Amino acid sequence: MALRTIRLEGDEILRKKSKPVAEINEKIHILLDDMLETMYAMDGVGIAAPQVGILRRVVIIDAAIAREEEGESDILELINPEIVSMEGSQINTEACLSLPGEQCHVERPEKVVVRALDRYGNMRQYEGEGFLAVAFCHEIDHLDGIIFTDKKIEGYEEKE
Repeated sequence: MALRTIRLEGDEILRKKSKPVAEINEKIHILLDDMLETMYAMDGVGIAAPQVGILRRVVIIDAAIAREEEGESDILELINPEIVSMEGSQINTEACLSLPGEQCHVERPEKVVVRALDRYGNMRQYEGEGFLAVAFCHEIDHLDGIIFTDKKIEGYEEKE
């Protein structure tokens, strides 16, 4: 495994749409491993391939951290993820490894269902509620060139 450089706001790769992974091979496994190491080194909850300069539809989320659970990690490796359903609404403060120090309020669904391939090519389905739903949406947005600040709720702070 190796640490990869996090691409920061202003890097045009963060605004491009990622391509689907056509074949899960050793290169994808290395990417997944490197993304995980990089995410943990930066104290992140999730990371998308464009954040390390790779325009492929690959995401990693530590669901245990997202659910604020103590103990072991629960690593979700999502290849070609897609949100298949959403319900409810929540507003949370979000941050991002690609925008250090930046935070803003964003409205996301309260619950999402995501379908994706795992590192072995198996189709899996995941349900996320609360912050895990936020993490799914935030990271999948990266694959479409969307950054959380694009969805900032203007003036929300004054309403609190």
